[in-house]
Amino acid sequence: MSDKLRIAGAAPAAGNASSRFRIAASILAADFSRLGEEVKAVVDAGADFVHFDVMDNHYVPNLTVGPMVCEALRPLTRAILDIHLMVKPVDRIIPDFAKAGADIISFHPEASEHVDRTIGIIKESGCKAGLVLNPATPIAHLDHILGQLDLVLLMSVNPGFGGQRFIPYTLDKLRSVRARIDAEARDVWLEVDGGVKLDNIAEISRAGADTFVAGSAIFGSPDYAATISAMRAALAKT
Repeated sequence: MSDKLRIAGAAPAAGNASSRFRIAASILAADFSRLGEEVKAVVDAGADFVHFDVMDNHYVPNLTVGPMVCEALRPLTRAILDIHLMVKPVDRIIPDFAKAGADIISFHPEASEHVDRTIGIIKESGCKAGLVLNPATPIAHLDHILGQLDLVLLMSVNPGFGGQRFIPYTLDKLRSVRARIDAEARDVWLEVDGGVKLDNIAEISRAGADTFVAGSAIFGSPDYAATISAMRAALAKT
């Protein structure tokens, strides 16, 4: 079960513009032959979250990591472990990731028979709950459950593979979801995953995102710290 102090400590600090934003390094793009070293390096370089893309070769056409990897990496860092479940069915595996040390668990509505129940399982397991919307998934899925969520994750690529290009119409979708969150008057993080890079992170921020998943943009760079610092500098201007 996750340490609640890690989540509380991640809240934006008043008066610090750069703290409004969070950068989540996706280990999908890391060197899996030395994954522990990669996680330590990217957190030392300034990443706020370690993002897990959990794929089952069923809901999406790829197969990645499970709770055992989460459990192995948990002792290596106090950074937030941000788990994105691209699996179907989803309910059974949630407690396993919570026990393995997850802090945030997000899922797709298409992968759940009962979205409200799935959110309840995440919360009862001691984690923050997020809902993930694919590029063509309507934001109407938020109609009755936004008040229960801690995070909304918008996919800006079709899930399943890293290194894809950002889908431009995600910007309009971001603006719509941001308006809903602002009307809710709650601290709900708005995360974007897919094709986030230094040259578009500011535009994504202006559309309403505050949390940014970056995989190849960070792990594919020669200097993780320089890349994350440049991203924060771009965000500070928005």
